[in-house]
Amino acid sequence: MRDLIALAAIGLGAVLATLSTLAFLPHRPGRHSAEFLAELPEPAPVSPWSRPWTGPTKQEAAALFQREAETTLQLRVTRERRRAAALATLGVDYPYTYEGAPFGADAFGADAFATWGVSA
Repeated sequence: MRDLIALAAIGLGAVLATLSTLAFLPHRPGRHSAEFLAELPEPAPVSPWSRPWTGPTKQEAAALFQREAETTLQLRVTRERRRAAALATLGVDYPYTYEGAPFGADAFGADAFATWGVSA
């Protein structure tokens, strides 16, 4: 037991000696201390006008709008096909036509288009 107490005392002495030595060494101030903040240079203001425009070019914007228009048209066609399929399951004859269809809009009659709000 005496040996354990002696080892603890020696270890504690070594830790205290190390800490006291570190306390007298020169050190940098902490990041949030006034000394550290005083040493920092003043940040230069950055103007948003100092760099050129980084937006899309005219050609890139035109391509983007073209892709968007194609996607929108494709979504409309898909939506109309789904509506026609849903109405067909209910037994309703929906006047669905498309380019290259084997039958025209006149095959449905004018009243079918007026019923569903579709313009021929």
